Amino acid sequence: MKTDKASTWFPAKKNGWGWGKPNTWQGWFVLGAYFIGVATVSVIHDPKLSLMRWAAWVAGLSVLLIIVYIVKGAPPSWKWQRIKKKRLFK
Repeated sequence: MKTDKASTWFPAKKNGWGWGKPNTWQGWFVLGAYFIGVATVSVIHDPKLSLMRWAAWVAGLSVLLIIVYIVKGAPPSWKWQRIKKKRLFK
């Protein structure tokens, strides 16, 4: 399945498996909304007092984030490229 780069919010990683940094404003918005959601849940449900409730909310938000990654991201596949390092001496 080929994906159009303009419609892909989350590109596949260059090394390894999964998704990389967002390449559109929509992807950054979704990622920011996720972090704001986790912060809000952490304020409302203090993990020191109700750990299971906090963990359930964070797990739910994480599942929603992964669903968005699957729907709007490039299909992840295992990729392996050599990492080019700069040598100090020749």
